[in-house]
Amino acid sequence: MKINTGRPVTMGPSCMVTCPHSLASAAGADVLRAGGSAVDAAIATTAALAVLYPHMTGVGGDAFWLIYDAKTKAVRYLDGGGRAAASATVDWYKSQGHSEIPFRGILPATTTTPGAVASWAEAHAAYGKLPLARNLQSAIGYARDGFPVTKRLSGFIDATAKDLAPHAETMAIFMPDGKTPRPGALLRNPGLAKTLQAIADRGRAGFYEGEVGRELARFSKEKGGLFTEADLAAQTARWGEPISGTYRDVKIFETPAPTQGFTVLEMLNLLEPLELHKRPHLGADHVHLLVQSKQIAYHDRDRHLADPTFADVPMERLISKAYADERRSLMDPARALPWDKVPSYGSLSGDTVFIATVDAEGNAVALIHSLYGVFGSGVVAGNTGVVLQNRSAYFNLDPTHPNHLQPGKTPLHTLIASIAFKEDKLWGVVGCMGADGQPQIHLQTYINLIDYGCDIQEALEAPRWLSGRFGLLESRDTLHIEARFPAETIAELDRRGHLLNRWGDWNEFAGHAHGIMIDPQSGMRYGGSDPRSDGAAIGF
Repeated sequence: MKINTGRPVTMGPSCMVTCPHSLASAAGADVLRAGGSAVDAAIATTAALAVLYPHMTGVGGDAFWLIYDAKTKAVRYLDGGGRAAASATVDWYKSQGHSEIPFRGILPATTTTPGAVASWAEAHAAYGKLPLARNLQSAIGYARDGFPVTKRLSGFIDATAKDLAPHAETMAIFMPDGKTPRPGALLRNPGLAKTLQAIADRGRAGFYEGEVGRELARFSKEKGGLFTEADLAAQTARWGEPISGTYRDVKIFETPAPTQGFTVLEMLNLLEPLELHKRPHLGADHVHLLVQSKQIAYHDRDRHLADPTFADVPMERLISKAYADERRSLMDPARALPWDKVPSYGSLSGDTVFIATVDAEGNAVALIHSLYGVFGSGVVAGNTGVVLQNRSAYFNLDPTHPNHLQPGKTPLHTLIASIAFKEDKLWGVVGCMGADGQPQIHLQTYINLIDYGCDIQEALEAPRWLSGRFGLLESRDTLHIEARFPAETIAELDRRGHLLNRWGDWNEFAGHAHGIMIDPQSGMRYGGSDPRSDGAAIGF
């Protein structure tokens, strides 16, 4: 099916940046023009997003990286997940009368320490070409001098006002007049400008130690939170090995546990023998089979995924072709899989930003950075200007579950990033926002690219579906689907027993996805940006 895009794919013969805010993409491109590396550009872009897109990401969140080194032809994985405080235990929460970790407020804000800044410093030490201060220049300027309120940001401030209202420090930044700022208004975050300047001056120590670290810890203690100066000082980013799999002639790398990247590889393994490229694009079989692969892979996720330093996660088995061959027998070509037969849990609700960069030498970064919920915990930590995440709400308080809360542990993460190769050459950098929707969007994007020959902009603008629930009142097997799918596809999915939530033509909750593809002959960089966001791909 032909996808009529609202914009053409962006081309650049040398460098490319894409993310969900055009000014942040411009910040990354500016660093590349100044001679920076793909990692420098990614830091500049994500730091700018921490200011410009505060409902979707922030300095107080976590980040996970895949970095392709063109010289060594290796993909490296960097884990910037925050760790649980030393005092954060299941018993403590139970003693306070909690059966689960709250979604908003000081407890989820401080159960885990922010991990993103440690990952910035680690990635920069390994691959940075420009000073860290240069990379943070745009972000500091926007925080200090003011940044524009987009229609989306205004809408999310309005929608979450009741969650922000209890926190004076949060309100002072995002609703300074006590009401929702209008689109086109200018907001400032001077506290965050000072925090970013401290990072520019001292790197990792400028955030986790010194004046900023002390203020984060003071605020936590004053408000009844959990992390301390010692917890912050202990936070580091960890290098590890990515996971990979093949789908037809493409090799795809994903982030490993504690992230859910393996689900993408498992879904592709389940689908590969079904030869989707021989079935109609956006047809009923196309959607039906992808949804069933999602249900099976997420069932495995919920049973096994956790921090691999604390739990035995059978990753090799989960991403093997042989395991997919076993699990494929659950798939039913005629009917939706009954929920009670293959259950899965989680939530589609969440914030995130994805950044893709490719530099002139062919190095590439896939970076995913998030606070989890919209505006994270809703809590700004004292005078730091830092919105703290609520990622710890993903911990389980059942001590028998592999993902249960333990000191020093990183929770199950929905954050994932990917890099793909054809014939051992860099071919694509793809990622998205969307909590539990992220693997589903990865899957749909790669299927559009590989099986149906879409360019990256077409693949991102194609109509999208998400399986799962956004809120507690929704059924867990709801299939949310954009109306641009053919009417006969939607009707047939209904006939096959899918519980449909019919969206309009476009829905922001279908996720913000972005990507860069590389032409194998010319080396041209093709950038794509999701129109469901405020983003842009910028190349030169």
